[in-house]
Amino acid sequence: MAFFSKNYASKLLFSHNNNINIIISVCFLLLIIRVDGLSTSVLARQKADEVVGLPGQPEVKFKHYAGYVNVNESHGRALFYWFFEAQHMPLNKPLVLWLNGGPGCSSVGYGEAEELGPFFPQPGSHPKLKLNKYSWNRAANLLFVESPVGVGFSYTNTSSDIGQLGDAITAKDSYTFLVNWFKRFPQFKSHEFYIAGESYAGHYVPQLAEVIFDSNKKAPKSNYINLKGFMIGNALLDDETDQTGMIDYAWDHAVISDKVFKDVKSKCNFKINDESNGCKNALSEYFAVYDLIDMYSLYTPSCVKNFTTNSRRQLPAASGTAPHLFSKFEKWHKKPAGYDPCASYYTEDYLNRPDVQAALHANVTKIPYNWTHCSNNITFWGDAPSSILPVIRKLVNGGLRIWVYSGDTDGRIPVTATRMTLDKLGLKTIQSWTPWYSHQQVGGWTIAYEGLKFVTIRGAGHQVPTFKPMEAFLMLKHFLVDRTMPAHPY
Repeated sequence: MAFFSKNYASKLLFSHNNNINIIISVCFLLLIIRVDGLSTSVLARQKADEVVGLPGQPEVKFKHYAGYVNVNESHGRALFYWFFEAQHMPLNKPLVLWLNGGPGCSSVGYGEAEELGPFFPQPGSHPKLKLNKYSWNRAANLLFVESPVGVGFSYTNTSSDIGQLGDAITAKDSYTFLVNWFKRFPQFKSHEFYIAGESYAGHYVPQLAEVIFDSNKKAPKSNYINLKGFMIGNALLDDETDQTGMIDYAWDHAVISDKVFKDVKSKCNFKINDESNGCKNALSEYFAVYDLIDMYSLYTPSCVKNFTTNSRRQLPAASGTAPHLFSKFEKWHKKPAGYDPCASYYTEDYLNRPDVQAALHANVTKIPYNWTHCSNNITFWGDAPSSILPVIRKLVNGGLRIWVYSGDTDGRIPVTATRMTLDKLGLKTIQSWTPWYSHQQVGGWTIAYEGLKFVTIRGAGHQVPTFKPMEAFLMLKHFLVDRTMPAHPY
């Protein structure tokens, strides 16, 4: 019916021979004609995923959608997503996919609800969402996905899948998710596409970018993804420098004693997976400090309120995950808290409400456990390379836009570690270390390498958009247009 134009249909409707049969026929034809380039079946599927009546939601002018996308039909694997159209002119804006790490933590729980999404759950007996004035959907169409299966609302009908998780299958399933998601939302397929994330997404984001980069060379046109670049923050990238940097940062910031610092330095070799008793004992002393303060943000308070929740305040202690030495310590798996140290409790209360899940088209299989920020079911991780730098080098050479950023009060993946890691890449410096500004204040420092930019955010912890939302949003806008951060007050 593609040849049947709307103008011709209009002529039929208003012709002299305007009988009821012609009207019925034309109405039927108009129903199956593509509207704005989308078939009625696609529009119907989008309509089914549109979120309406979300409890406590403030009135907004943008549309948002949530639901499931199958990534393996035979195993019954499906990933849960929440997608927000840009607040203004969404058809002219790029698309950004946000991923949180863990591995095993929810991009909906952290990214959407506490960092950079439009809606932040608030405390109280009645559901209430606060509108985030620095939401990243002010600049882009914004997509969150809970990955891999077993995280949040994402599920598999094949229980053995959980025991086979790792970096490779996560990247593969995320790629399949994107291919199938673009079939559901084809109006965004030609848009510039970017990936962003933090923490263990230092593995997820470059690995997914590599799968897309390689697949685009051989995939049919229908599966081509218009990937332009990625941005990763406080990112786990290299075991040796990440672990060394954590110890150096803790000593530099008066978190550990001289004795602990010297013990770790003398007894641990981070170039290898050093599991000597001397190293383990020294690291136990190091991690004990973070029982007292928040590793993810050295200078913010801990939550002291009493909450009735079944959620553990630990990340899943998955064996096999990177960094291979530090991940053996329970304290490494402590969850981040956020600027409001109790925010995660509000989120879990909200997302476990049946009326919220119904509005989000979530938990359709009635999973036998509560939604949590980080999955308690993922206890094994099959593969996690000790360094992502080979992937970074490959994608730098491939011409992708790559930004790395770091909140400088994070003790988990500190700025010290990231600077060591980037130095290991050996890239040529194009612009030396210089301050950048957010209005009249220094927002941080930046350095431009050949093929990669590094940006620090002054005063931000592990979850940069949580601690410094205005500065994080400013960084996003400059990244999307590949513009240097403001070099002068304004």
